[in-house]
Amino acid sequence: MITIYHNTRCKKSREGLEIVENSGKEYKIREYLKDPLSEDELKSLLTKLNMTAIQLVRKNEKVWKENFKDKDLSENELVRIMVENPKLIERPIVENETKAVVGRPPEDINNVV
Repeated sequence: MITIYHNTRCKKSREGLEIVENSGKEYKIREYLKDPLSEDELKSLLTKLNMTAIQLVRKNEKVWKENFKDKDLSENELVRIMVENPKLIERPIVENETKAVVGRPPEDINNVV
């Protein structure tokens, strides 16, 4: 099963959803702003992405710049911050059973669908 972590207001996320839809494979949409990830879910996703938490942070978001930008934060602290502020999670993310990708550019999604 493919999961897309989706933000309906994001153009890149909508483009990513279109790629997933056109794959013909079974998928589910998780609107992570409405249905936030748990810390364990985010850690699992980071493992599948082969990324550190800081690599997944949207550093141009106002909440990041105003509250966290110049702080020395641990991996666990960054995960907690993203769980509490899901807007900070880069998007879209598409996940299958074994790996995940950030759809930037959206064509990267073809690697998991």
